[in-house]
Amino acid sequence: MIYFLIVLTVSAAVTYLLTPPVRRMSLKLGIYTPIRARDIHTEVKPRWGGVAIYVGMLAGLAVAATIPYLSGLFEDLTPVIGLLLAMTLILLTGMADDAWDVHWLIKLGAQVTAGVILVLHGIQLQVMPVGWLGVGEPAVQAFLTIFLVVATINAFNFIDGLDGLVAGVAALGGAAFFIYSYLLTLELNEFDASNLVTLLMAVLVGSCLGFLPHNFHPSNIFMGDTGAMLLGLVMAAGALIITGSLQEHSEAFRFRNVPAYMPVLLPLAVMILPVLDLVLAVIRRTARGALPFSPDRGHLHHKLIDPGYSHPQAVLLLYLWAGLFAFGAVSFNFLPWWQVSLVMAVTLGAATVLSLGPWLRRKGGAGHGRS
Repeated sequence: MIYFLIVLTVSAAVTYLLTPPVRRMSLKLGIYTPIRARDIHTEVKPRWGGVAIYVGMLAGLAVAATIPYLSGLFEDLTPVIGLLLAMTLILLTGMADDAWDVHWLIKLGAQVTAGVILVLHGIQLQVMPVGWLGVGEPAVQAFLTIFLVVATINAFNFIDGLDGLVAGVAALGGAAFFIYSYLLTLELNEFDASNLVTLLMAVLVGSCLGFLPHNFHPSNIFMGDTGAMLLGLVMAAGALIITGSLQEHSEAFRFRNVPAYMPVLLPLAVMILPVLDLVLAVIRRTARGALPFSPDRGHLHHKLIDPGYSHPQAVLLLYLWAGLFAFGAVSFNFLPWWQVSLVMAVTLGAATVLSLGPWLRRKGGAGHGRS
């Protein structure tokens, strides 16, 4: 565990220290977010914070390669190279979009290409943990992999609307994914907990934590599409790698109910907020005849801000939901189901009451006014 924490700390430190220079560079080059009708922020702020996140991740991976305990993960560089190429492509695409607002078809093409790069380097969906059904046809594997990559990238990109929201949600989800991968690897081999997914989640969490002090409300920089798409890509890659790596151990998990489904449940739990926001946005925009990727002011964070929650309150509430689902899913794998169910029921109830607070107060006030 100590080695992963070292890598996490390096990623956090590099991201934290690099963000101010990136901010100054963005301002100098005029890469900033204008104030639009749908936006929450009220002042111009620089983008490209994702550049610092990207470099922080690279720094963490570079340090990991020098640690003997983790060096085995770099013996076969094929998946690592594929991941780095895909990350770089998404980084450059995000930077271009933050600078010039490129057409959504160009972004979609880059996302599909990133998925293809992962497939060509052996990172793909090889088995469906629902009954451990194998995905035997290479074409089907490639299609499902690309679909997962594109969906995850856009899900994270869609919720990027409040200071610190994406970085915090990704950090919480990545931390839950880290714990799951680490403990599961120990179950398979108690003498060696090194795992590429665990390493990826360590650098992801570290970079997010290093960026958050600059990005939490009131922020002085946005990660932009550069950062949001990058985080989505790394999260998708982690889900793909862990599903594939467990294929050879499937017999050991067939008799266990929840653990057998975790490679599917955990990514869904980690990404439930961004995926829900993505689905609702597509339905909402299509219903009114607009393009699915056209911007509007109907995201989940808008639904919390508009009725009366402050900016930080809305973000913290969304953190609560993200952490609840992500860590709840992990807990089912390692704790008695009835204990987890009881705690989940109580916390879900509390989170629901908090989320509906503005509407309940408004309804109560309206009823009182009529009386």
